[in-house]
Amino acid sequence: MTRAVFSLKNVLVLFLITASFACFSYAAADSNYKYGGKLVLSTTSDPKSFNDILAKETSTTAVTSLIFEGLTKTNAHNLRVEPNLARSWTVSEDGLTWDFILRQDVYWNDGEKFSADDVVFTFNDLIYNDKIPNSSRDIFAIEGKIFEVKRIDDYTVRFVLPVKFAPFLRSMGQAILPEHKLREAVDANKFNFTWGIDTNPSEIVGTGPFKLSQYRPGERIVFGRNSLYWKHSKEGDALPYLDGIIYLIVQNADTALLKFLDGELDYYGVRGSDYPLLKPEEDNRDFTVYDTGPGFGTNFVFFNQNQGLNSDFQKPFVEPHKLRWFSDVSFRKAVAYAIDKAKIIEILMNGLGYPQNSSISPAKGFWHSDDVVKYDYDLEKAKGILADAGYLDRDGDGVLEDDQGKAIEFNLYTNAGAVERIQIAGIIRYDLEKLGMKVNFKILEFNTLVSKLTGTFEFDAIILGLTGGGADPHFGNNVWSSSGQLHMWNP
Repeated sequence: MTRAVFSLKNVLVLFLITASFACFSYAAADSNYKYGGKLVLSTTSDPKSFNDILAKETSTTAVTSLIFEGLTKTNAHNLRVEPNLARSWTVSEDGLTWDFILRQDVYWNDGEKFSADDVVFTFNDLIYNDKIPNSSRDIFAIEGKIFEVKRIDDYTVRFVLPVKFAPFLRSMGQAILPEHKLREAVDANKFNFTWGIDTNPSEIVGTGPFKLSQYRPGERIVFGRNSLYWKHSKEGDALPYLDGIIYLIVQNADTALLKFLDGELDYYGVRGSDYPLLKPEEDNRDFTVYDTGPGFGTNFVFFNQNQGLNSDFQKPFVEPHKLRWFSDVSFRKAVAYAIDKAKIIEILMNGLGYPQNSSISPAKGFWHSDDVVKYDYDLEKAKGILADAGYLDRDGDGVLEDDQGKAIEFNLYTNAGAVERIQIAGIIRYDLEKLGMKVNFKILEFNTLVSKLTGTFEFDAIILGLTGGGADPHFGNNVWSSSGQLHMWNP
């Protein structure tokens, strides 16, 4: 299960989805050689934590996904749900009671045996714990009702659902965490501060193919092979074959590209702007560029409509006059009409992108529909909407004012290292200023931006992206639900 980590309905003014490209380099090797070697990847942000339950951002989940596993997994080729930590399962005729039979050959990477107690602990003591803020709880509640999770024996867990739930099996990809390592922290109400980035790597215990070996802030994250990993190849070989994986922490995607071309990285996620440079070099530099079609993820803009007060200072999170604008549907519609998605795709992505008019990417197949409201680029229409709503240049200085005389000026943020988003922001800012809005564009380090988004709520507007939550839209419930942990525009 992949929950949406880090897209919007009436607040959404832009959806863009890039074509998904992968670029791999290959090293010559003996065809009989299976074990050894390290895969070198890159990330533009340090992790915020090593705690998968608390994770809300890809800088953390990129790390934890190598360490932890779920009861099921989704086949990347056909999207079918397959057994993982659970060997098999049965379901009652009414579709409400599910019994999972767990594998008995699974060990945590510290040598402790994996069991039903770990599954029950993950759900009842972590996900359903009101004292632990996590996005998974949004996924595992249906109309506010949670699942009953109980241990039948050492290797059998029963889930009783309040209603039939179509994505249930896919949702069982939820990472399972070890009770023996975390029970004490939960009982002492310290779990929210457990497994931070200052934790000794040996303390981070999972069942996945790799374990954390070393973390050097701003430099690298190193994973070693989990020698106790349960999975084997079809030929019976113990997995994984690799000795480890290294994430180099780089400044931005441009730096990652240079490192790839210099042979320092084994994989690079190609941007549309890189394609004309890389594609002709495949044979010369011994790598292959793959076009895998549209991705699940999106880039988008949203405005802060948080009506709350900062309890420390008794001040509103959003200045009252800005809150009036951002909560005004006419204001947001005008902004939507002022965003030239076609230009962004043509100029920044070399045409290798897809405009989205809803939250659902074309990659989601069955779930995608083109029969939705569209806001095609039309500056004159945007100006008319603003004028009708009372946003006028009342003093002739070129900047619109609202009906109370407040100049339309706000800050627009995105994260450092995201070169494409920074360029998108430049185009959006240009068009909004043609409407008469004053936009102050600011770039923040990714984790600082996430803290504003999920902690202090100190922002006006943000350009960001979401992973898309996987194949089923339900796994974006932590974004769409007004009480969701990632309901960004009005938490």
